[in-house]
Amino acid sequence: MSQNLIDAFMDMREEDALRIANEMLDRGTDPMEVLEACKQAMEGIGQRFECGDAFVPELIMASEMMGQISAVVKPRIKSEASTEHLGKVLIGTVTGDIHDIGKDIVAFMLDVNGFDVYDLGVDVPVQTFVDKIQELKPNVVGLSGLLTLAFDSMKNTVQAISEAGLRDQVKIMIGGATMDEQVKEYVGADAYGPDAVAAVSLSKQWVGAD
Repeated sequence: MSQNLIDAFMDMREEDALRIANEMLDRGTDPMEVLEACKQAMEGIGQRFECGDAFVPELIMASEMMGQISAVVKPRIKSEASTEHLGKVLIGTVTGDIHDIGKDIVAFMLDVNGFDVYDLGVDVPVQTFVDKIQELKPNVVGLSGLLTLAFDSMKNTVQAISEAGLRDQVKIMIGGATMDEQVKEYVGADAYGPDAVAAVSLSKQWVGAD
C-alpha cells in the first residue's frame, strides 16, 4: 500500500494520493509509515528537479500535496506523542535557496513532538533570522538548504546572529541533502541533522527533554 501512495504522489495524482493515505490510516497503518512514504516520494521529486526532469510547478504541487496529507496524519501522531510544550524552534530555508521539502518535514516532526515551530519559509534574508530571534526568543534555530550556495548563506546568517549578540542564546542546527559535518564547521553551527528524526533528537537534547 505504501508503494501505491509513493507512486500516486510522484505521478502528481493528488486525489489518489490523499485517498490512499486516508485508506492506509483507516486500516490502522502507523501514521509514521504514511509520512515516510510521502517523504520518499518528495525526495524522488526533489531528485527529478535536480536532474532537470521536474520543475518548480511540480515542486509547488508536491509541497501542497504534502501539506494536505500532513493535515490528515498530524492529529493521529499527536494523539500518540507528547503534548507537553518543550520549547520554540525557528526554522527557514536560507537566502538564495527555495527548497522546502526537507524543511517542511522537519517542521512537521518538531510540531508533533511538542515544539512550537515558527517556519519562516524559503529564501529567508539574514536579517529576518536575526529579527525573529530577537522577537520570538527561540531555543533552537534550524537553517535549511539544498544548494551549495546555501553554505555561505548559512555562514553569513550565523555570523549576523553572533554580531547581534544573540549567538549564546540559541542552538543552531543545519540540514539538507548537501550538508554534512564539514559544512557545519564551516558555517559555525552547533550541529548537523541528517534527517527529521535527528532534528527532533537534537532539539530535545538542547531543551533538556531527552
